Amino acid sequence: MTRETSARALWIINGLTLLAAVIFLSPVLYSIWMSFQTSDAYYSGGVEFTLRNYDVAVGQYNFARYLLNSVIVSGIVTLLGISFATMAAFAFARFEFRGGNLMFGAVVATLMIPSHITLIPNYLTLARAGLLDSYAGLILPAISSGFAAFFLRQYIRGIPRALDEAAYMDGATPLKVLWRVIVPISKPAIFSMGLQLFIAEWNNYIWPLVAISESDLYTLQIGLARLYRVNPGEDVIDWPLVMAASTITILPVLVGFVLVERHLVRGITMGAVK
Repeated sequence: MTRETSARALWIINGLTLLAAVIFLSPVLYSIWMSFQTSDAYYSGGVEFTLRNYDVAVGQYNFARYLLNSVIVSGIVTLLGISFATMAAFAFARFEFRGGNLMFGAVVATLMIPSHITLIPNYLTLARAGLLDSYAGLILPAISSGFAAFFLRQYIRGIPRALDEAAYMDGATPLKVLWRVIVPISKPAIFSMGLQLFIAEWNNYIWPLVAISESDLYTLQIGLARLYRVNPGEDVIDWPLVMAASTITILPVLVGFVLVERHLVRGITMGAVK
């Protein structure tokens, strides 16, 4: 194959990749474009740009508060969830203790339990504890992830034990080995799993709908669903307003993905190989 042919093939591959990316992102791009249209222009087929939809979503429908709630809940869930999963994975990967295999099997078994089955038990438990309509009620049921513990355990098992032994010889405790040896090496896997936990909680709709009745504690997903009832009894929905709220909802996730994309891809590929 000549150099000219190789260059032409590369241009074709790049062009097809760009076309596939545009097709894949077209719904998102159309939603963002629609969010800058007025309702009258959208339904009449015209084009009229405005920022009013964002002003109405943030000011009139309290989306700034919903955004803050989602950031607080998703951030704390991610921080606690990845911390507990990392410690559990380290224990399962590095220590042998009675019942360890049985406990790990129980963790893996939780992956087969549909999340909707736990709605009523979690609701009754938090109701008796008086934690409904609170940040704690939103956060506590989501801080344990069996998949995160399983994924990180498999990753940590691929790290040579000689590093642990060298640290122990220098007088390190198991906790220091975890945070000074295992965690730095496992950053790609931790970042990738942390992003997945954040996205899962960010998109969570059912549990906040069940656990929260105070509007000041609504997350973005609940607030977005309420926009469909802006004009009760009418058949017309203000779709540009809904798309503006949707754009506010997806932008933090896109920013987070861009920031940790390198770690995400590296963590998944290295975890798969190991």
